Amino acid sequence: MPEGLLLLTVLAAQRLYELVLSRKNTAALMAKGGVEFGAGHYLPLVAFHSIWLLGLLVLGWDQPVSRLWLAVIVVMQAGRFWVMHSLGERWTTRVIVLPGVPPVKTGLYRLMKHPNYVVVGVEIAAVPLALGLRTYAMVFLLLNLVVLGIRIKAEDKALRWAANPELAKP
Repeated sequence: MPEGLLLLTVLAAQRLYELVLSRKNTAALMAKGGVEFGAGHYLPLVAFHSIWLLGLLVLGWDQPVSRLWLAVIVVMQAGRFWVMHSLGERWTTRVIVLPGVPPVKTGLYRLMKHPNYVVVGVEIAAVPLALGLRTYAMVFLLLNLVVLGIRIKAEDKALRWAANPELAKP
């Protein structure tokens, strides 16, 4: 199996696992009174990540994998799992908060406000770079900055509301 295909297959399997886990966690959060923010941007976000991965499959499946960039990807995966572990059942691909429940301040969240977006942002560039697709990496890195601007705004609004749920949901 070509190295590029192996890398992308592992990433695709991981993403499918994350969607299953997210669905489970979303149901649990909603059953506890969770409130979703930014639902309108969720499908475009999923489409963005799907197009990113499908494009990589088309362009990079037969490419060798740079060991340097693979190391960066492995470190980012460790960060991803640390974030998921820190959030526990509060980890989801959606923006869902529990009213009156403070944000997580353990793990990477002790060091920064949005560590998952750092991990995802680096990965958006590192995977194509690992496959020698520099222009692809740059285009999707820039597009991801736009997506993250929308996403972080929704998440910050959700966290402010969760801290003060007696206010009307914005």
